[in-house]
Order: sequence, then structure tokens, then C-alpha cells
Amino acid sequence: MTQIKNIGLFTSGGDAPGMNAAIRAVVRSAIYYNIGVTGIRRGFEGMINGDMFPMGIKSVSNIIQRGGTILKTARSEKFKTVAGRKAAYGQLVKNNIDALIAIGGDGTFRGAKEFNQEFDIPIIGLPGTIDNDLCGTDFTIGYDTAINTVINAVDKIRDTAESHNRLFIVEVMGRDSGLIALRTGIAAGAETIMIPEGNTDIQALFDRLENGRPDKTSKIIMLAENGKVGDAFEVGRLVKERFPNHDTRVSILGHIQRGGSPTCMDRVLASRTGVAAVEALIAGKKNVMVGLVHNQIAFTPFENATKHVTELDPDFLKIVEMLSI
Repeated sequence: MTQIKNIGLFTSGGDAPGMNAAIRAVVRSAIYYNIGVTGIRRGFEGMINGDMFPMGIKSVSNIIQRGGTILKTARSEKFKTVAGRKAAYGQLVKNNIDALIAIGGDGTFRGAKEFNQEFDIPIIGLPGTIDNDLCGTDFTIGYDTAINTVINAVDKIRDTAESHNRLFIVEVMGRDSGLIALRTGIAAGAETIMIPEGNTDIQALFDRLENGRPDKTSKIIMLAENGKVGDAFEVGRLVKERFPNHDTRVSILGHIQRGGSPTCMDRVLASRTGVAAVEALIAGKKNVMVGLVHNQIAFTPFENATKHVTELDPDFLKIVEMLSI
């Protein structure tokens, strides 16, 4: 058992629905164990600048249903430098912080791992990213909300596609991971899904469109951003050149995928992992991410958690092939 007196809590990187639920869980479980919590605004950047404040029960009231993060978030170039990390550690000492809980993704955990190696401060991570691209957890906080947001949008796009006999190319987030595009493509009944992990090139897309049912009154192509072929506008241009008779349109969903009230699944995931993070610090754990694997709390070292998943379940791709006819 480790005697932790004051936990520094921050969110970092891209925001994700459910981060506030995680903040609430950390603060209230820490208070349950008679441990103080200091909120750090704007991630590592706020840590460097000493933008910190004490958090109590009331500071996390009425936030479990809110999207975004009340602690704000930012990316920090200064923290990538030795001088920046040294300044951050000085602020932690000044504010009597003896452990950290970081809510974020792979960039957050890489920074946390390096910080721990230099200053030996215990750090526990919570997986907060809509991309679901971390190892050591079945789902990340924010992913379920994001894919439901996409589904709601694509269902509406399908309505107008049906009305006008249109082909829509829908671009979703997932710079290095196509999991959002993959799951939402299956759920939305997309004709083709183009993701970084797949082998769908432009010719494969052309073949699918040429050999598909001629009587289909709408077609949806799901595309992960920064794909091999290009962005949605480039894919749209190529499709228009090859199929000039198709009424082809492009829709980029963008940052609406990050916002909104978190789903029940994300709220529960955030609550369970938030409590587990506090209990992990008390038990003496450090440099690990808390996740949920087969519905059980699991701990994964930061260096393993940040290895992106590059192989997708082939059954998912087979489902797309079978159901898009």
C-alpha cells in the first residue's frame, strides 16, 4: 500500500465524451479514500504553467452527462522538452501533488511514461479517446458516443441519398485507426468501407460500384480520414471521373464526433476505470493504463497500451462484403 495524499488530475489530447464522467469518478472516489485532488487545467501545458485548483465533491456535480472536459485540454510542445517537464515537476512539488491520473490517448501516455522515468512520480492513465486505438482495453472512453453520433448523422444522410438517388462519401475521424469507420460502416449498411488497416484501393471501390445492384437508390461509402487514396474530396473526384452518371456528394462529419452527451456505456466505463485508477495508486501501481477487458478491470503498461492495433478482425471485413450486396 502506498500513502497518496494528493492526486493531480488532468485531461490531455483530443477531448472525448465521457471525460467528465471520469473526472467525477476520480474526484469522488479519492474523497471516499480521504485523498485530496488537484485539478490541472489544459493538460501538460497547464501543469507547466501551474494552472491548478483544489477539487471537491461540488466541483464535479452535474457533469456526468456533459460532453467535453471541465478541466479543458491542450497539446503541449513545451512538455516535449526537458526544460518543460522540469518546470511541470516543479509546479507539482509546489502544489504538494504526489501522484497523477491522466485521461487521454497514446500521446498523453507517452508523455506520462517519460515524465515518470525522469521524476519517479506515480501516474495512472485512463483511456480517453474516440479512436478506440489503445491496447489493453476493449473500448476507450468516448468511442461508443462517437460511433453513435456518426450513425445518427449517416442515417440522416441516407434519407436524402434515397430521395435523390445519390452516392455519398462520408469521412469520419480516425487518423491512424479505422475502427470508427469500420463499425459505423457496418451499422449504417455502407457499400464500401475504406480504412488505413484495409486493402480497399480506388480500383476495388470502382469494382464494387460497377458490380453492385443497379436498382439501389442510395449508396454510402465510409472513409477514415487520411486514407491511402486521399481524403473524401479526392475520392469523390475520382468517383465522379469514373462514374459521371452518379450523383456523388461528399460529407465530412468532422468535430461533431467529439462532442455531445456521453452514452450510458461511456459513462459506466468512465466511472469504473476512474475508481480503479484511484485504487491502483493506493495499491502502489504506476505507469499503467486502466482498461476494461472482457468486462474486467485490467492494467497495461503505458509502452504496451500505446501500440496501435494494426490488424482488424477479418470477420468484420467479411461482414461488410456479405451485407453490402
